[in-house]
Amino acid sequence: MTRNEIAKLLDHSVLQPFLRDEDIRRGCDIALKYDTATVCARPGDMKIVTACLRGSDVLPCTVIGFPHGMHRTDVKVYESLKALEDGCRELDMVLSVGKLLSGEEAYVRDEIAKIAEVTHDGGAILKVILETCYLDRDGIRLACRLSEEGGADFVKTSTGYGTAGAKAEDIALMRASVSARVRVKASGGIRDLDTVLLMHANGADRCGVSATEAIMKEAIERGM
Repeated sequence: MTRNEIAKLLDHSVLQPFLRDEDIRRGCDIALKYDTATVCARPGDMKIVTACLRGSDVLPCTVIGFPHGMHRTDVKVYESLKALEDGCRELDMVLSVGKLLSGEEAYVRDEIAKIAEVTHDGGAILKVILETCYLDRDGIRLACRLSEEGGADFVKTSTGYGTAGAKAEDIALMRASVSARVRVKASGGIRDLDTVLLMHANGADRCGVSATEAIMKEAIERGM
């Protein structure tokens, strides 16, 4: 892969609660320097992010129902609408993990469908975060199926705030559990180039990372 192809696998993440406005702007500068796919920031930062990225092909991305997923559905929908108003082009929504584990499949599917509808109406795409660390293999398959039935464009492993992040075997399972229409994103604990390449080899179309600069420096050093 070329360094540009690697960069376009990356959603540069600036989600830590302690980040200041200047940290968000610095994160955008890093993303612009390497031409990543997106900058994924907190909802309250999106006006800063969209201003910084204007005129580039690095897209603004935010999180919905983050990090626990158990916001009310109408709150998630409202949050999605406000994010779209602020210029977001990609939304990473946390699935209602507690409802999934309670066997409430219709609730989970319908919530995803409502958020997918407003997201697509706004010209954006929806990623659904499964939080795979709380699911067994059957749970991951089920979450993937419900996400696809609800209209998600991506399924994503993790928030980065659960008990574990992305695992290559989970990426392979997710890839096998959705159709070619749905893409897969690995996120959580990805800090070096070899891990990005491993996730990609197992089916990840994107990787959520905060270590973008270190990863891209590795790619440059290797002559990619």
